Amino acid sequence: MASTIQPADLGFFSVLAGAGSLSAAARELGISTPAVSRHLAQMEARAGVALVNRSTRRMSLTPDGQVYLEHARRILDAMQAMQEALDASKVIPKGLLRVNATLGFGRSHVAPLISRFVAKHPQLDVQLQLSVNPPPLTDDAFDVCIRFGAPPEARVIARRIAANRRLLCAAPGYLARHGTPRTPADLKHHNCIGIRQGEQAYGAWRLTAGRGRQARTVTVKTYGNLATNDGEIAVRWALDGHGILMRAEWDIARYLANGQLVQVLPQYATPDADIYVVYDPRHQSAARVRAFVEFAARALSSPP
Repeated sequence: MASTIQPADLGFFSVLAGAGSLSAAARELGISTPAVSRHLAQMEARAGVALVNRSTRRMSLTPDGQVYLEHARRILDAMQAMQEALDASKVIPKGLLRVNATLGFGRSHVAPLISRFVAKHPQLDVQLQLSVNPPPLTDDAFDVCIRFGAPPEARVIARRIAANRRLLCAAPGYLARHGTPRTPADLKHHNCIGIRQGEQAYGAWRLTAGRGRQARTVTVKTYGNLATNDGEIAVRWALDGHGILMRAEWDIARYLANGQLVQVLPQYATPDADIYVVYDPRHQSAARVRAFVEFAARALSSPP
């Protein structure tokens, strides 16, 4: 059974009632007077009641027409309010933003960043979940992920927001007891702290000497009596003097600056761990995602 009221009828009838006559409504709608009359007749046939009292010079609404107009304008107002809310959501960040980040970096950098972000955008609710490995965005469990390295998925948007080197380091006390390695091969004779994260080969460190065509990369199999999947714990073990660690500069910069850690083999480069904000293309038009990505890019643009 066809609906007795069609959405297009609501706006038509509101204009008709406000115009006061069929001819005035025709001028406002940009159609002919017979077309207005036909549309009105179709509406009344669908509704099963007369909506307008017609005369040669003017028209008036029937009691049923008054009821129809009251509800039509209420619905039109609600539709307008909905459209305004949707338009505002494109400009004003609001609603729920789900963020994922790695354990150590999430605690030390992303959590403080979110604290400042929600203070600026109080209409937002933010959920931060930390995990060892970045989750697959196809699960739609998160709106934004902050991760090290470009993702392998071509279907997602990945924006590089900060450079981040991995550095070899150790506590001065450890190096005083065991000596400072001079070449990558020397690492085989040192206690190396292992971190089990992501898909990277565990216990294999790649070091590169030189640049461009002169670059030469060696892979060193490392050994040690300590390993963890938490980078913050690994840093603490290095600070306690247990061995040599490979860790992202963002996580150890303050310890290098104050001398608690010393860079080892600084003439060798290790694989980059640049920081990326990753999100599904479906979310790129959402104000909450756009605002967070821009905020994170500004907040993390400076070196640690």
